[in-house]
Amino acid sequence: MNGRISDIRKLPLTILKYLSLCFFSFVAVLPVVSCFITAFKTDEEYQSTNVMTLPKNWFNFGNFVQAFQKANMGRAFLNSAIILVFVLVFSVFIGTQLAYVLNRFAFPGNGLIRSLFLFASLLPGVAMQVAVYEIMVKLHFINSIPGYIVMMCGTDVISIYIYIQFFENISNSLDESAIVDGASYFTIFYRILFPLLKPAIVTSCILKGVGTFNEYYAANLYLQNKQKYGTVATSLYTFVGPLGSKYNLICAGVIIALLPALIVFITCQKQIYSGLVAGAVKG
Repeated sequence: MNGRISDIRKLPLTILKYLSLCFFSFVAVLPVVSCFITAFKTDEEYQSTNVMTLPKNWFNFGNFVQAFQKANMGRAFLNSAIILVFVLVFSVFIGTQLAYVLNRFAFPGNGLIRSLFLFASLLPGVAMQVAVYEIMVKLHFINSIPGYIVMMCGTDVISIYIYIQFFENISNSLDESAIVDGASYFTIFYRILFPLLKPAIVTSCILKGVGTFNEYYAANLYLQNKQKYGTVATSLYTFVGPLGSKYNLICAGVIIALLPALIVFITCQKQIYSGLVAGAVKG
């Protein structure tokens, strides 16, 4: 009897919880649905209907062809893929080694370096763009994909803290046993510790990869030749101008840009979920 009364009292809270869940899910999905609908509309349909009005022809793929060709998205995808691969590879190797040194070795300045990383993560990126831009100009890194890659690799503070936190949950006895057997520090790192970092690497690559692929401000600022060095994020602004914006083509471009990430997520969702969970609760 008491259990039934308790369930009745919790019923309004349960209803409110699920209603709020449905509401925020609807709010999150609505822009994607609106974008998908608009991508199939002609110019006349877009100008004469609201964003949620269904298109007359769902097989109107002309917008996707125009978006891909006029925005030079083939070159943009190639540039973004090159940048993404190199940034992730360099970030993983540099970040894991730096985290290994900071976690496993006690030396003067260790705490200072960690504090400086924390301080750097608190600074807004826009506030440092004047100094960074001057450095990029003097190093001739403007309109240079290798220079842009170097700049993107130097902003990976969060990943370093993820690796440090994960190293703290790996027992030092592994290192000590390997040292007794005659292993060097490089062997300990690459043969023993690095394979154990897989969940943290997956988590870091997800965060870094999404941020790099969607980066617009830095790509627009440092890769100024959009025809040659444009990325997926900057290519979508081809259809925005002072005389108006073709949002049906923009939405078609957004759908094209989402497809690779969607395919990767569907293909690797097991590894992604396990990496996020293991990276969060490893202990």
